[in-house]
Amino acid sequence: MARIVGLLLAAGQGRRFGADKLRQPLADGTPVAVAAARALNAACPESIVVLRPEQDELAGLIEAEGLTVIRSAAAHDGMGYSLAAGVAASPDADGWLVALADMPRIRVATLRSVADAIANGAALAAPTYAGQRGHPVGFAARWRDALMALEGDEGARSIIRRNAGLLHVIGTDDPGVLQDVDTPADLAALG
Repeated sequence: MARIVGLLLAAGQGRRFGADKLRQPLADGTPVAVAAARALNAACPESIVVLRPEQDELAGLIEAEGLTVIRSAAAHDGMGYSLAAGVAASPDADGWLVALADMPRIRVATLRSVADAIANGAALAAPTYAGQRGHPVGFAARWRDALMALEGDEGARSIIRRNAGLLHVIGTDDPGVLQDVDTPADLAALG
């Protein structure tokens, strides 16, 4: 069976939020990043969370959930570096399910469907909701070198853009694929 590794990118600075958004509680008290980590781990039992070196408290919360934490000093310079660090930490994977820690409402079934698409041979996979492409994004092993070469804050958008014809789109009824937490109002809207 294909080995798909979950990568949760949690090293962002959260500047627009004005505080550490990833540790902010959802309505049930669960920190944003912990909710995202739990869902990813349920869909991909082998999951890695990429953090900045100084995120000790968040690292403890994530490790308590049973996920592997890696720290990347380069993550200060953008999401591309975080993604490259996660891929480098799992170079023998058959693919990666890349999720964002500020998107805590993506359903486990949606995460699993993207991972399954990669496991079943898709080169790239992503969900859509109401006609809009969302997260997470799945990458087959063929993108390993390109992912490990990422820099800056664009993440893997350029890979997807250049290879749009290879993107396996999965229609969902999951609004969580579009709901991220960038501001306190975004957090309040999640309920």
